[in-house]
Amino acid sequence: MLSTVTQLARPTLALNRTHLRTLRQDCVRTLSTIGNGKTDQALRRSYLYVPSSSDRMLDKSLSTPSDVIIYDLEDSVPPSPHDKDTARQRLSTFLSRTPESKLPHPSRIAVRLNDISTPFFENDISQILKSPFVRTLVLPKIHSVRDLHRVSRAIRTSRARTPTPSPIRIVASIESARSAWNLGEIASWASEYGPDVGGKLSALLFAAEDYCADTSVVRTPSRLELLYVRSQITIAAKAFGLDAIDMVCVNYKDLDYLKDECEDGRRLGFNGKQAIHPTQVDIIHSTFVPTEKEILRAAKILHQMEVAHSSQKGAFGLEMEGGGKEMIDAPMLKQAENIIREAKAAGLEIPVVG
Repeated sequence: MLSTVTQLARPTLALNRTHLRTLRQDCVRTLSTIGNGKTDQALRRSYLYVPSSSDRMLDKSLSTPSDVIIYDLEDSVPPSPHDKDTARQRLSTFLSRTPESKLPHPSRIAVRLNDISTPFFENDISQILKSPFVRTLVLPKIHSVRDLHRVSRAIRTSRARTPTPSPIRIVASIESARSAWNLGEIASWASEYGPDVGGKLSALLFAAEDYCADTSVVRTPSRLELLYVRSQITIAAKAFGLDAIDMVCVNYKDLDYLKDECEDGRRLGFNGKQAIHPTQVDIIHSTFVPTEKEILRAAKILHQMEVAHSSQKGAFGLEMEGGGKEMIDAPMLKQAENIIREAKAAGLEIPVVG
């Protein structure tokens, strides 16, 4: 079996060796950037909700380390027209009057609008997109591509009045049986006007509590009742190059449970997680990155695969903890490359293996 793999791999060995050397050199260079907070890739691990109904909360958002800050006009604002209008105006004022140097970078700013079935949606999107700092919209209750088409038309209308320098990123919230049933169509959606005019779908977000309310699913601490839909969301997102954002941990004071839920979400393939309290952010950040063991294993795979390729081999046996060996070939090499890239983006130390 190994000789067959070797023969098949030979035509691309020279290219693979060059690729591996380049990746390993990148890994070594990463060591010089640890601690400076600079990365070559945007991290979107945490999505912290900030109620737009509170001046105090808006001001505190300027100091949060959350990768993405979701200024909320929906659930955290009381449902009366007066409260909705006031929150919208408060957020607009905050974004326009806060010095640009103090605002989060536009890549970190998102706004959750009221859903398209409410009388607040049109005013939300037209008012919020007047700000040049808003590049991401979180859309609740997206049940089908028809909902996304309507959002796209509203973006097109708003951008005609206030052009923005880059496509509007759309995060679709999956929170009903219909949206779960239509996941494939939702994930593959593209605006009929093109991304520059009508927006671009960038992520799927799982709203667990809304989903349970719609489907009569009973929540338990084990989360087993949500395993299927969470897995479907990550598969659909990855099939179309989207981020997958895991559910809120509503027990915001139990940080041990939060960590367990984060680890569970990362194993399922989620890129990040929603947060409802600032204390959740650090746990989310430290969990949605590769572990030291994962990084070391990945570095060993890159090094030993380069050695294998130089010997005209396409696979090798990697020593396992506790004894034994596991066969390493192309799919595991790809996993190792992904881990090293994630570690680099997070500024984590990558050991030099030789």
